[in-house]
Amino acid sequence: MKKLSTFLAGLVFLLFSLQVNAQTKNGVDYFEGKWKISIPGTPIGDLKRLIILEKKDNGLAGVVKDDATGTEIAKISKVEVKDNEVTIYYHANDIDAVLVMTRKDDDHITGNILEAYPLEGTRVKENK
Repeated sequence: MKKLSTFLAGLVFLLFSLQVNAQTKNGVDYFEGKWKISIPGTPIGDLKRLIILEKKDNGLAGVVKDDATGTEIAKISKVEVKDNEVTIYYHANDIDAVLVMTRKDDDHITGNILEAYPLEGTRVKENK
């Protein structure tokens, strides 16, 4: 009987340790990287953007690029990070843009730009 209870205790400990390692990323760790963003229905047409966010000073910094050409549209001036949401500020086309990205799952986001146009995005996975 003692062997059985020792075995069960070991099994519970193993399962608990696996669960601890399976935690999902939040905040800066989740949003760091490249994101392909689709913004349909804007006055200048459907937009495809690449948002590149890198860790900097316990936060995020980055750039906004045109997804098709790779041309830099703007440097991101400010990033506000919450657990499951990031707000990005930048200036482009004579507009001070505010883009909100909200976590949908591990590799997808939803959100809006200028609180007027919905957007969807997908994480760009790097081949290593």
